[in-house]
Amino acid sequence: MEQRLRPKRPFSAQIHRLVLLLLLVINIYPLLWMVLNSLKTEQELTMNPFGIARQPVWSNYIEAWKVAKLGPYLVNSIIVTLSAVVLTLLVGALAAFFLSRFEFKSKGFLLVYFTFGMLIPIHATLVPLFIEMRSLHLMDNRLTLLLPYTAFNLPITIFILAGFMNAFPKEVEEAGIMDGCSVMGIFGRLILPMLTPALATAFIINFLNNWNEFSFALVLITDGALKTLPLGLANFAGQYNRSYTLQMAGLTIVLVPTLLFYLSVQKYLTAGMTAGAVKG
Repeated sequence: MEQRLRPKRPFSAQIHRLVLLLLLVINIYPLLWMVLNSLKTEQELTMNPFGIARQPVWSNYIEAWKVAKLGPYLVNSIIVTLSAVVLTLLVGALAAFFLSRFEFKSKGFLLVYFTFGMLIPIHATLVPLFIEMRSLHLMDNRLTLLLPYTAFNLPITIFILAGFMNAFPKEVEEAGIMDGCSVMGIFGRLILPMLTPALATAFIINFLNNWNEFSFALVLITDGALKTLPLGLANFAGQYNRSYTLQMAGLTIVLVPTLLFYLSVQKYLTAGMTAGAVKG
């Protein structure tokens, strides 16, 4: 049987793969180091910080969960994150629909306005936002984080959705009008189903931004019953800064939901980015 020769990869492709492999190791190693050390005793961590635990101490996770009160913080993070994501996608989709499919005088100004919103650093708004929220009596409640999270994620959401909608042909609206659809009917029955890949991409970006956000939560939330996971980890590190194994166990617990979420939806993120790149 004639043996088929596999084509030889070019040298540049091999260098590319080697660089990607190096970046993968650089990113994975700190996480792996954290997980390995979360299973050690304090003494073992001091004597052998880079090795594998001789006998895994699984009780570190139970103690970290109890000491840092991660249960209530996890619930708060889920409520705030999902509420803000849903509100952002709803408002962002409507805004992108009108900016993308309609012609009016101030359209260019609004597009530039929302684009500049992506350039505003969060830290520059902390003091004015704190004063405003306090004057409106919105401190320490469920709306405290919902409003700024929605406002700061709207520009990138509108940018993604409007860019994706620009590729839709005008015949879509014309067909909807011929069938007797209203403006909102065209949006809900025709545009929204076609927007699914871009909505999935925006959902993932919004979720990760809100889930990991720390600055707004630190300044605007003082009630312990309303704190989110990033604040819980900060408190944990401050009170138990000598127990590194517990800190790493707590960080691993917090990392797991984010990692599982990303792994379960990464194909939608890739599909949305690719579709937007091709059509945009």
